[in-house]
Amino acid sequence: MNFEDTDFRYEFLDTENPYDVDYVKGFLAKNGYDYEAEDVDGTLIIYNLNDELIGTGSYKNQTLKYVVVSPKFRETTAFPLIVSYLSDKILAQHTRCFVFTRPETAVLFKGIGFKQIAEAKPLFAVLEFGFESIMDYQKDLRNHRVETKTENIAAIVVNCNPFTNGHKYLIEKAASESEILYLFVVEEDFSVFPYKIRREMIEKGISHLDNVVMIETGPYIVSGGIFPNYFLKLETWNIISEKQAEVDVQIFANYIVPTLGITKRYVGTEHYCRTTRAYNEAMKKILPSAGCELIEVSRKTIGINQSDQKNCISASKIRLAMKENRFDEILHLLPDSTKDFLKSPESDFIWKKLMKNQQHTS
Repeated sequence: MNFEDTDFRYEFLDTENPYDVDYVKGFLAKNGYDYEAEDVDGTLIIYNLNDELIGTGSYKNQTLKYVVVSPKFRETTAFPLIVSYLSDKILAQHTRCFVFTRPETAVLFKGIGFKQIAEAKPLFAVLEFGFESIMDYQKDLRNHRVETKTENIAAIVVNCNPFTNGHKYLIEKAASESEILYLFVVEEDFSVFPYKIRREMIEKGISHLDNVVMIETGPYIVSGGIFPNYFLKLETWNIISEKQAEVDVQIFANYIVPTLGITKRYVGTEHYCRTTRAYNEAMKKILPSAGCELIEVSRKTIGINQSDQKNCISASKIRLAMKENRFDEILHLLPDSTKDFLKSPESDFIWKKLMKNQQHTS
């Protein structure tokens, strides 16, 4: 894109220069955003001919972030220039790009070709643009759809970092109570255990179940694009987490549920992670209106912990025990497929990663 014929000039932010970072931080703070340079892949800055900072935009992977133009320049070409330039950079590597923005600014993105796919007022709207869209994901889902005699069709979304007896219990319960179970496995590799390994552990661990269909989540279910680490100034963590969860669940309810005919979604109760807890609350609020019942299953417990409470199985406990070299203590919490992997040479890189993190935090 050529900016020479406009009334603006642009440059990319040097994120290693604290002065430049503070300059952008100050501009975005005035507009209600907390800018974190380490949370973006690149930041574009636009100045007018008087060298005043009048707009900025950033991107992370497939997602546009922090796109803001000063009020008196919003009727100019500054906004579309920022969005078009950053979108081109994303689409050079990906088939689609997302933007997570405030609902009142969504109209600006719609005006240059973005399509809104979800909204959680008053904080968030999610829009997308590119060579592929959520309609393409729905088309792929239809290829996985199994014809059933009843409407007893369930779904579970799991990460399994790693796969535990708790996950296995939830999947077995849902499968036993349903004609077909669609098991969505988080595809993005933001976890200690890579997607390919997580999927293999699950496949081996549930090979005895013949009514489970495993499906990749793609970029639309619990993904970095739809559920990003994105913070707004002056908003509490709780409200941000709640509204991000609402966006994710809206997409599941509006696009995934009708495509596969899902009537039930199973989740485990959450005692530890507040993000997952917010996600469960969003499902209780949104799914019933889409004809999908939320079934919350009490977490599987084994024994009593040091506080004389039931010892719930969790993947975070497994990872902590691995970090602290207490693997023998948690073997009974793992299915054979996970134990076999963790005892094999193929798991060496995961052990090293966890031990390295332990050294950095001890």
